[in-house]
Amino acid sequence: MFHKLFRFLILFLCLQNPLFAQDSIDLRNTKINGYRGIWFELNQKYAYGDKYSGGLGTYTAKHIPLAVYSPKADKTFFVYGGTTNKDKRRLLCMIGSFDHKTLTVNRPTVVYDKMVVDDPHDNPVLSIGDDDHIWVFVSGRGTKRKGIKLRSVKPLSTEKFLIVTEEEFTYPQVWSTDNGFFHFFTKYTGVRELYFETSADGRTWSPTQKLAGIPSGENNRSGHYQVSGSFKEGKKLATFFNRHNNGHPDARTDLYYVQSKDYGKTWTTVQQDTLLLPISTIGSPARVIDYNSQKKNVYLKDMQFDANGRPILLYITSNGHEPGPKNEPYEWRITQWTGQKWKTTVVCSSDHNYDMGSLYLEKDIWRIVGPTESGPQKYGTGGEIAVWVSRDDGEHWKKEKQITTSSQWNHDYVRRPIWAKAPFQFFWANGNPEKFGKSELFFGNFNGNVYKLPYTMKNDTEKPIPYARE
Repeated sequence: MFHKLFRFLILFLCLQNPLFAQDSIDLRNTKINGYRGIWFELNQKYAYGDKYSGGLGTYTAKHIPLAVYSPKADKTFFVYGGTTNKDKRRLLCMIGSFDHKTLTVNRPTVVYDKMVVDDPHDNPVLSIGDDDHIWVFVSGRGTKRKGIKLRSVKPLSTEKFLIVTEEEFTYPQVWSTDNGFFHFFTKYTGVRELYFETSADGRTWSPTQKLAGIPSGENNRSGHYQVSGSFKEGKKLATFFNRHNNGHPDARTDLYYVQSKDYGKTWTTVQQDTLLLPISTIGSPARVIDYNSQKKNVYLKDMQFDANGRPILLYITSNGHEPGPKNEPYEWRITQWTGQKWKTTVVCSSDHNYDMGSLYLEKDIWRIVGPTESGPQKYGTGGEIAVWVSRDDGEHWKKEKQITTSSQWNHDYVRRPIWAKAPFQFFWANGNPEKFGKSELFFGNFNGNVYKLPYTMKNDTEKPIPYARE
């Protein structure tokens, strides 16, 4: 009897006060009436602010992918870290879709409600299986918060998702291949180490295999971050990763590359030399550049393959982890395999280690879209977004256009959809890195057209709002 009365009381309070309902009830598989990004700060304070903070709905660079275009549906499906309203920091793992026929977005769905968690390290990624069901991988955080794999109840639908399994994984990077799913991820073993697993159907997974754990420093600890890629639906799977001196992520340096052409059975260098797993020595043949001797930090952003399957990496180097002019220059770099050697080019510079953009390759033109320009909160995470272009395979770069100007808050974490189609060729979030507040979500195309996703929706579908550059 007591339990019935308690449930009745909760229902009565929810009906009387919607905010109470939002704070106390799991919102999984419900709709939110608008696109609202999560705001976050790491709370590591320095003279020029937090190590990183602001609107981090499309964070991190190690969550891949956040959007996929489906030709069959003619929709771009995308996930992000959202929240209930501008006054909350409760993380909702959200999914939405942009309909390229009607040029509208639907009300986003809560795939998973993190309840008391406000950390966008738990943001989701997505993939579309061979049967057209949408899979969402919600990142965990070590063993204290398990990673969660969910599958849409209906094909190409964002209406409802069911949990398939809960496992230990952080920073999921999921690739849909001709053989099924390939999942690069991280485990916290006291440090951050790299692993992978495979599945033909998403339900049954191979045993996890350790990819890299390179000990270093006086305590002989390891640690890595990575960004990965898939060439021709898994004909080649590859990852670039850095190394954390003494296991500390603020001492991230060096650059490594490994690849597999047989779905993870064998791993090699770019020159086809076989590697034994896990990679466990600093001077491994997998190392591309010794940045440690240059005393440079390395922040990985995005990787791509050219038409010949040669790997290309976009990343930032700096002189240290603290924000501000002390560690300038924050150089955006491209490192690519030419077929004979690794070549590195400096594209431009910005003002923060956690400025994040994406790399796009077409036959005769390469593009980078990211917050390379100083924003209203200088030396804070993000800035104003620009498009950079190379017409000689990355040898020389020129700023083609700036697509946000005179913004109120910084923009950051510009993400590349798989099979990106205009006008949804990249998307991101904004926010004030200096104090807690509202975060909005945007998408745009290479022509410079920018659209803001509706923060509040009255209808089930609505058109995004053209975003005027001031």
